Amino acid sequence: MKLPRRKFLHLAAGAAALPALSQIAWAQAYPSRPITIIVPFPAGGATTTLARVLAEHMKTTLGQPIVVENAGGASGSIGTTRVARAAPDGYTLSFGNWASHVGSGAMIPLQLDLLKDLEPVAFVANSPLWVVAKKDLTPRDLKEFIAWLKANPDKATAATVGVGSGSHMCGIYIQNATGTKFQFVPYRGGAPAMQDLVAGQVDFMCDFAGNSLPWVRNGQIKPYVVMAKARWFAAPEVPTFEEMGIPSLVMGFWHGLWLPKGTPADVVSKLNRAVRAALADATVKQRYVDMGQELPPPEQQTPEALAAYQKAEIEKWWPIIKAANIKAE
Repeated sequence: MKLPRRKFLHLAAGAAALPALSQIAWAQAYPSRPITIIVPFPAGGATTTLARVLAEHMKTTLGQPIVVENAGGASGSIGTTRVARAAPDGYTLSFGNWASHVGSGAMIPLQLDLLKDLEPVAFVANSPLWVVAKKDLTPRDLKEFIAWLKANPDKATAATVGVGSGSHMCGIYIQNATGTKFQFVPYRGGAPAMQDLVAGQVDFMCDFAGNSLPWVRNGQIKPYVVMAKARWFAAPEVPTFEEMGIPSLVMGFWHGLWLPKGTPADVVSKLNRAVRAALADATVKQRYVDMGQELPPPEQQTPEALAAYQKAEIEKWWPIIKAANIKAE
């Protein structure tokens, strides 16, 4: 039977609208099953803890379980690549930091583009790095510490969490800015590095401030300087390099959340709202503060803010890493 032209066009238009309608319905139904957040580092570190605290609140907002899974290796690139290659459906996310989403790209031939193959969701938290030393190191303050380094080139030892790590890059950054030279001592992780610093086996370390704060508070190590524009809220007695007239020495150990590129905008928006709700929660905020984390203001918790910050960090750090010819082990 031949359909009248008007009815035919009506049916054709309805059929064409079905994919769009089904996509809208799918987005509205999201999430309908458990979500996985990949942390691209071994279990037990601060990044994993931050992800678990966030996921605990987000699962309540989203109404689905959220599994935090560790997939470490190759400076975080293994877990990050896994997320980039996952289906862009909102069920596989990447919770990463400076090492996995900035540093790795300059040290390893990645199988992804950190800016083009991932969809930013939210800028989650930031904490500065700082220079901490064994408690009986001779210099009493930052000025004396820099003078001591200059007077003893290549004699001081600085612990790092491996080649190309944030602690290593921080040390190189300090050398370039102050004209000092010292030896790097690589460790397989932050725990053994801190153990040797407390024991006095190495002189100092450029460390994630929230990680070593308990040892500073217990008097087992001492801080010289915080790598931030302003003094850190958790240790306001520690000066910045800016106070010595070196404003460029700023380095933060920040965290964010990403999805595979091509994830529907409605899904990105729903996840962003869940992150914002978590960061506004008093319990979550207190747990982050207890770990020395600074939460970005609400206007900086957006996908756009994370994208801009990550891009700026890549433009800042890749030339430094490549100039030093650093390759991840």
